Amino acid sequence: MMSAFTTRPEIRGTFGAVASTHWLASAVGMSILEQGGNAFDAAAAAGFTLQVVEPHLNGPLGEAPILMWSEAARRCEMICGQGVAPAAATIAHFRSLGLDLIPGTGLLAAAVPAAFGAWMRLLQDWGTMPLAAILAPAIAYAEGGYPVVDRVSETVAVMSEMFRREWPSSAAVYLPHGRPPEPGRLFRNPALAATYRRVIAEAGEGPRENQIERARACWYQGFVAEAIDRFCRCEKVFDVSGRRHGGLLTGDDMAGWRVPVEQPLNFDYRNYTICKGGPWSQGPVLLQILALLQGFDLDDLDPLGADFVHILVECMKLALADREAWYGDPDFVEVPMPTLLSPAYNEARRRLVGDDASLELRPGVPDGRRPRVPVGGHETAAGAGIGEPTLQEEHAGMGEPTVSPLGMVAGDTCHLDVIDRWGNMVSATPSGGWLQSSPAIPELGFCLGTRMQMFWLEDGLPASLAPGKRPRTTLSPSLAFKDGKPYMVFGTPGGDQQDQWSAQMLLHHIHHRMNLQEAIDCPAFNTKHPPSSFYPRDAQLGLVAIEDRFPPSTCEALTRRGHRLAVGGAWSQGRLSGCAREQTPEGMIIKAAANPRGMQGYAVGR
Repeated sequence: MMSAFTTRPEIRGTFGAVASTHWLASAVGMSILEQGGNAFDAAAAAGFTLQVVEPHLNGPLGEAPILMWSEAARRCEMICGQGVAPAAATIAHFRSLGLDLIPGTGLLAAAVPAAFGAWMRLLQDWGTMPLAAILAPAIAYAEGGYPVVDRVSETVAVMSEMFRREWPSSAAVYLPHGRPPEPGRLFRNPALAATYRRVIAEAGEGPRENQIERARACWYQGFVAEAIDRFCRCEKVFDVSGRRHGGLLTGDDMAGWRVPVEQPLNFDYRNYTICKGGPWSQGPVLLQILALLQGFDLDDLDPLGADFVHILVECMKLALADREAWYGDPDFVEVPMPTLLSPAYNEARRRLVGDDASLELRPGVPDGRRPRVPVGGHETAAGAGIGEPTLQEEHAGMGEPTVSPLGMVAGDTCHLDVIDRWGNMVSATPSGGWLQSSPAIPELGFCLGTRMQMFWLEDGLPASLAPGKRPRTTLSPSLAFKDGKPYMVFGTPGGDQQDQWSAQMLLHHIHHRMNLQEAIDCPAFNTKHPPSSFYPRDAQLGLVAIEDRFPPSTCEALTRRGHRLAVGGAWSQGRLSGCAREQTPEGMIIKAAANPRGMQGYAVGR
């Protein structure tokens, strides 16, 4: 492919690179590399900075799944920064409240907050710098102020009446002088800064590993856990159900949790090996998409043509249907992952991709097991369709939270990638604890997450609610090997769209020979066909959200094939970023790229 115009260059250097969804986080990560820190130090510092500067997309009490590669240890690990359901979170309890779905806002949907534990595990096992140095940039921005991006102002503006009427602790943080922060003006969160200053003080002096362990203890057993326990016991919070509920999360739930570290799943596609999180996440969706695509010749297909879009959309539908039917926390349910990725299974599933768009949910029957797929709180017969889809999302949005006056949130997140001069790599997708998801805890300056909305309140499903179980999260960082060598870290925000957009970036890079920036800038699309992972868990069968940079002939051909198109803005799909490391005859080159959509993401390197 000839080199195409891009919105910015693919960054190339030799020292290191950082790409993320906010320029300040990317700059912070790079500053840590410049100070002699490694990729793990840089990723943590950038992650804590994202909590401050993208509070509508993540927060300190959210989640942070982290995929990493250690060059020295020659090891790839998934740090599972996804917390579990509290001991009191049972289906029977929610049913006793008259609920058939877990509300997408408020206190009831709070799992054990995992982001802090995940970053501490990364630093303790692989980092080199003192904790105070890692937290310093986030504290400085929270204390001294950071320029607010438009989306923060817009989200607060939509929520402002809710804050004033129902969540006064959030009004105290996000409505300084009684109004939303203005875009581009400095905004401060002194309570958040004070929380992290106290963590550093309680971590004390001494060896960094001991400091980090003491910091983790004060978060999960000390003053942070105490504030969360008190808030959940004493407050009744208005949520999207239209009623007020207290929380289920306790200090005991937090004290009993530690972040698990797992071996990632992987799949070989051509000369690449893609590594993803397990089926407690939607990560294997990308692997299943690739397994289906093995049987198609994509090299000569136009990336903006109807054939490429149709094949990929139909494969994404099949993979996402399997996600709904089979994925869940493997500590609680048997997920038939080997079969789902097997050649025989995918050969049979591939035959379902016809000339026309499917308008049915079609999960497979691995090992002869009967699939069950609930939609919107009620089970539907697999493959039977669920009626006329609504068109409430007929815009090709980039996954930003959609907020109603009741505070209903379609979630989004952040992403960051780092590669250092030694070859260490990190891909992380922090999320949850959005400013619009739950009221701020006054002593802390930030709020709980709502990830438990991804559980089903029906018995017998892989993603059914159970105490101590991980919700099947959408968060999905990616790491790829090329010719057997660690090559690339990449990912995107976007809820159910994450592995759809990541697949497009990867396929454009492999088949269409685009560089990282070209692959990110290329016009994008996603299917809204499967049930949403977020409240109210609806599905929009056959709907494809597509950027209007696709040729009219492509859209017309897709419509003729039965796809229902929601044509959105020219730059409205996804917020991908990535970093790669490639050996050339002259030496190692480190590459990076970030998404121009939304005007926040940036890649830096030298």
